[in-house]
Amino acid sequence: MNLVIDAGNSLIKIAVFKGNANLYQEQFTIGEFVIRIKAIFKKYSNLSNAIVSSVGALTDTEIKVIKLFCEVHQLSHASKIPFKNSYATPETLGVDRIALATAAFYHNPHGNTLVIDAGTCITYDLVNDYGEYLGGAISPGLAMRYKALHQQTSKLPLLQAINEVNLIGNTTQASIHSGVINGILAEINGLIDQYNHRFKDLTVILTGGDARFLSKRTKNTIFANPKFLLEGLNYLLEYNKN
Repeated sequence: MNLVIDAGNSLIKIAVFKGNANLYQEQFTIGEFVIRIKAIFKKYSNLSNAIVSSVGALTDTEIKVIKLFCEVHQLSHASKIPFKNSYATPETLGVDRIALATAAFYHNPHGNTLVIDAGTCITYDLVNDYGEYLGGAISPGLAMRYKALHQQTSKLPLLQAINEVNLIGNTTQASIHSGVINGILAEINGLIDQYNHRFKDLTVILTGGDARFLSKRTKNTIFANPKFLLEGLNYLLEYNKN
């Protein structure tokens, strides 16, 4: 059995896999890490391997805690990957994007796949029908856009996303919601259109914390899978065992 750990910018997500089956998952803050990890190993005593994907949230102290219970693979640019990486600077490619590209490769091995991860940042990652990772794009996520408007101005309030948004805002708050939400949807739809124009029979996967919110509002056909990164990490752990 495998433990996969995705330490993102905001939360830590963990999942337990037996083969390709996701048996359990949860998310928590870094302050809860030690107590939650101990509880997981108590509940699943057959866990023998773990993989850690961290963008900076975890320190060596937390990693040592996991190593008390099982073998640990820390995902990096030096890890073995199943796809061809054509990124110009592979050493700078984020571990989260490596995991997403891996999931794309296994889920659609003979097709063109665009993975959109709508989290703290929005990342776009393209794996083509030759199993080659080409790269993509990075832009501010939903919450980051709201925070930027508030923090980089003297009077604009800090807001959170709402369900009903008009195209034309007739108040300052309505205008912020329109700019952020309609702007992010225009970005996503516009980029999908461009990728569709260049890559035949494109499959689009939307994942991340804001995936459900955004998937209901896009004009393109997409597949929402909030577990996509965790699945990619499990594939990578198995691939690096051999």
